Amino acid sequence: MDMPGGQSSATPPNAIPPIAVTMGDPGGCGPQITLEAWRRRNQWKAPPFYVIANHDVMVAADHAGTPMQRIEAPFEAVDCFDAALPILDIDCPLIVPGDRDASGATSTIRAIEMAVAHVRDNQASALVTNPINKALLYEAGFSHPGHTEFLAQLAQSNWLLDDEPMPVMLLTGGGLRVALATIHTPLKDVPDSLTAERIIEIASRLHDSLIMDFGITSPRIAVAGLNPHAGEEGALGHEEQTIINPVCAQLRTKGYQISDAMPGDTVFASMLEGDWDAVIAMYHDQGLAPLKTLDMWGGVNATIGLPFIRTSPDHGTAYEAAAKRSARPDSLIAAIRQASDMVRSRANHGCPS
Repeated sequence: MDMPGGQSSATPPNAIPPIAVTMGDPGGCGPQITLEAWRRRNQWKAPPFYVIANHDVMVAADHAGTPMQRIEAPFEAVDCFDAALPILDIDCPLIVPGDRDASGATSTIRAIEMAVAHVRDNQASALVTNPINKALLYEAGFSHPGHTEFLAQLAQSNWLLDDEPMPVMLLTGGGLRVALATIHTPLKDVPDSLTAERIIEIASRLHDSLIMDFGITSPRIAVAGLNPHAGEEGALGHEEQTIINPVCAQLRTKGYQISDAMPGDTVFASMLEGDWDAVIAMYHDQGLAPLKTLDMWGGVNATIGLPFIRTSPDHGTAYEAAAKRSARPDSLIAAIRQASDMVRSRANHGCPS
């Protein structure tokens, strides 16, 4: 029976919660790639997932007669997943694929808030977010630089934390794992943002995630320098000598396998050669440029440092592809798969997801 959803109830005892997927921008590629990820479910042995989205928006994005099933609670997704894409229906204006329409912004935000609540209540095992358009969300009162920062605020309010957690963006793809020391920070502000406390926090969260989420027993972490040639002993900048290297030395006394600052133009090649398990990049494009060059379609953005698992495709809303019904689901599939792998890894370590 196809029924309107939206109400939540507890997951039955001993059931494995499905993965929550948000629709993202309703006019963007999110609805389409979610449909395609489900259609290919047998090819990549998909774990059960459901999408928090407007049913009519999903139908408008469909071009293959995909069966869809409204659900009232997340746990229902497990039973119907093989036969239909489970949709937890939310209110949203009908937006044509490819349209940049701010009228769907409130629904985009609501889907994210609902998904976080589902993970908090153990109705979902992890959260996978489809791409959003921040410029449109700002018109609805969204006040965060991006998804990552919004999720940190939701973590604080939903888990009643004293302080807002500092999220760490960890990108994977093309054989690389790259954590960002700064996220959506203007380049001119990056040097002032690289405090010793921040780098220590990034390194410790990355170290713990590599163990807990990726099953790496003794992680090896490389650190990219901020300046060309990692400062060349102060000739091209001093941040390596005054901040980055002293912090890395301090971490090594605590047992971390972590390098001093390495030149940004060689550190990623060193990881590809097997010398490191992850790289800490100092700023957004330093980390994302090599990763997207190696794997433009299959990159995954994971947020570590939150009390729940969150992954996302490593691309934007792709309006043109949405309009043409040509958006590729590779990155969303990789994000759902990685979220599922992280859930299993944490279970193996006796940690809640």
